[in-house]
Parts: sequence; C-alpha cells; structure tokens
Amino acid sequence: MKFAPLGEGEWSDAAYDAFGVLLGVPGDQVPRAGSGERYDPLNFPIIGSLAHHPALAKAFLRFNNFHLFKGELPARLRELAIMRVAATRRSAFEYGEHVRIGTEQAGITLAEVELLEAGNAGFAGADLAALEAADELLATNRIADWDGLVEVLGVHEAIELIFVVGTYNTLAIALDTWDVPAAADARPLPAP
Repeated sequence: MKFAPLGEGEWSDAAYDAFGVLLGVPGDQVPRAGSGERYDPLNFPIIGSLAHHPALAKAFLRFNNFHLFKGELPARLRELAIMRVAATRRSAFEYGEHVRIGTEQAGITLAEVELLEAGNAGFAGADLAALEAADELLATNRIADWDGLVEVLGVHEAIELIFVVGTYNTLAIALDTWDVPAAADARPLPAP
C-alpha cells in the first residue's frame, strides 16, 4: 500500500508548524493545504509524507533548513552531492527534484548533469572532491583522506558534506519506502 501525503483536510497546526520551519515562517503563515498558492503544502509530497509525524518533521526540517539556507557548503557542491546520492540510491523523486534545484538555483548546467550521470570525469577541484567524497561515503560510510577533503573544501564545508550525504541518503530511503513519485516533468534517473 502506498503511503499517501496528508490530504487537504488532514493538516494539523503541528504539521503546518513543521512546514513553517523549512520555510522560515510561523505555522500560521504557511499557506493552507489546497490554497493553490506557491507554497501550498499539497505541492510538496515529501513534506506531506513527513507531516504524518509532525514532531519528527519539525526536527528534520529544521536540520534540513540549515543545509539548504544557512550552511557554508556552496549550493553547487551540495546539489552535486545530493544528485549523486539520489542516483546511487535510485531515488527518482530526490533525483528529479535536485536536478531542478541544481540547475535553477545552484548554477549547475544540464551538460554538467549529463557528466554527473556518466561518473566523475569532466569534474575538477571542489566539484570533483565533493562527488568523490559522496561516492566514498555511500560505499564505505567514511572519508579515508579527511585532511585532503578539508584542504579542498574547508573544515565547515567538509563536515557539512558528510551530513548532506547522510541526510539525503536517509531521505532517499524514506521516499522510496513511501513510493513518493517523481514530478511528471522531472529528469528521470540515469541508467544504473
């Protein structure tokens, strides 16, 4: 049985409060489900799925808000790492969503998305370091050359990269368990 996101009449004040944490507004300022506004919770199936457990959703979204809006890891590196996690873990929703975010908000080109889909060739510097670190974390759960990663990215950025990979790996597990489908216009997962 598919785990459906909360529907229009199912959003509690606690669920709105949780979504508000991600948006950076109090829950009473979150558009109501079914309003048709840009941030209508019904437009965000992952949020609607998480909101079945408002207390956990609030804590997770506070943590994720840091990654998305307050961290020192550049958005470009964050999105490259998330796309690699999504492709490796075969999470269609996460992949499509973060290709969109990466290309619309983080300066990643479609040509670079195609490079990422083929591996790491064509990347250099911090981009390559972030992708190789994501690969290593997904394969071994650790970074063997921590000093080398810090030298390229910086201490805060390297720490954040570990948590981005871990967070989006966990999120991929949840999305796939709940069968959250990719958006109809999302870029499909690359071949394994």
